[in-house]
Amino acid sequence: MLPDDSSPQTSAADPGTARRLVLVAGAGRSGTSTVAGILQRLGLVVPTPEVLTDETNPKGFSESQWVVDFHDDLLMHANVQVSDARPDAWTRTSAFAERPGATRVLTTWLEQQFSQADELLIKDPRLSWFLPLWTTIARRVGAEPSFITMLRPPAEIVGSKRTYYNSSLQDAHGVAAWVNMLLSTERATRGSARAFVRYHDLLDDWEPVVEGVGSALALPRLAQLGPEGRAAVAGFVDPALRRVSLTWDDLDLPDRLATIARTAWEALDELPGATADTDAVSARLDEVYEDYRAYYLESEMVSRSSVIAVRQAQERARQAAEAPAAAAAPAATGLRAGAARAARRVPAPVRRLVPASARARLRARLSPGTRP
Repeated sequence: MLPDDSSPQTSAADPGTARRLVLVAGAGRSGTSTVAGILQRLGLVVPTPEVLTDETNPKGFSESQWVVDFHDDLLMHANVQVSDARPDAWTRTSAFAERPGATRVLTTWLEQQFSQADELLIKDPRLSWFLPLWTTIARRVGAEPSFITMLRPPAEIVGSKRTYYNSSLQDAHGVAAWVNMLLSTERATRGSARAFVRYHDLLDDWEPVVEGVGSALALPRLAQLGPEGRAAVAGFVDPALRRVSLTWDDLDLPDRLATIARTAWEALDELPGATADTDAVSARLDEVYEDYRAYYLESEMVSRSSVIAVRQAQERARQAAEAPAAAAAPAATGLRAGAARAARRVPAPVRRLVPASARARLRARLSPGTRP
């Protein structure tokens, strides 16, 4: 086993439940694909079709495309970004746990997946936004949900996202989104079977880390690795996957945000310890999050003029785009009116020579609101 400071932090799972749903949560670029890839190779099932491998993740994502599309749709309706620093974004997304449309779709899909396998693995950087929804539906279909949250230094996450996903990502935005995501993920998984895993520990020596996760989540196939399991993962875990190495000193952050983020990381970094006082850590994280919420609200109020300016610019752009169509409408209306007046000057006996169906079509074409 690992030393106390690198064993996954755990809460007990129910070993008697046949259906198991393992949910890999946490920020993107934090090692979620690595841990999911290991668990998939050890027998947990990722519903197909999967997201295709690309240059940003050469070892694969181990993500179900259906899950990604489902989350993207919910985020669009909630007006929430994948990396969203707004504390109230959680209120918007957590509401889906009680909305019949979302619950019905997820229930049907999960039942279909469990008809094919008893141990499912769901991983997606968007997942944390919808943990209440997944927890509710998992239990509705008779599955025991459990959670793995990956921990990687925030500076490395921001650097990795900027390198592979968003070259214009600013340090402050990336770190604020990380604080919002991780602290709320920790809160949402309290009281459930869960494990926190450091990405560096996984890359350095994956076997004891996975065995610790297996014990925590009551998954025998992970808790007792045999030769076949080790062979299945051999060559997949590569320390070179850690392609971005940054520190706090590499980030340009406002002092207060830097303090909040450092305090949050120091507390979260205690959770993988086997002897971690999780209640005390959770209490500290609650204090940090309240500090972050206050800081974000103050920042919103101070930057209100910038928000208004952006909205005004967007409205001017919309009006400019609609102006050509609006200018063309009166001209078209004038042409129709002139044609109608000319038609009325035609003597009635002559008009009656035109078939009734043709007269009706002409009147329709000359009526207001008809496209010329």
